[in-house]
Amino acid sequence: MNAWAIAAAALLVALVPLAVVVVRSPVADALVAFQLAGTIVVLILVLLAEAFSRPSYFVVPLTLAPLSIVGGLLFARFLPGRP
Repeated sequence: MNAWAIAAAALLVALVPLAVVVVRSPVADALVAFQLAGTIVVLILVLLAEAFSRPSYFVVPLTLAPLSIVGGLLFARFLPGRP
């Protein structure tokens, strides 16, 4: 296991508190937790691509990053309780 994989595992542990926030919080707070989780997942995928020395694996996180942002904006647009 190299340093990249260890860093990815450490970030994977950071997703656990976000899961708690998603389950126990109101919708707006859960949306923020989902956005942060998307950012952390992108970082994990980049670290794993570097850990495995596979440049072709960088395509997935580079695709997920903008899609995560757009998905969060669309979700916020249709939040319940907005006028």
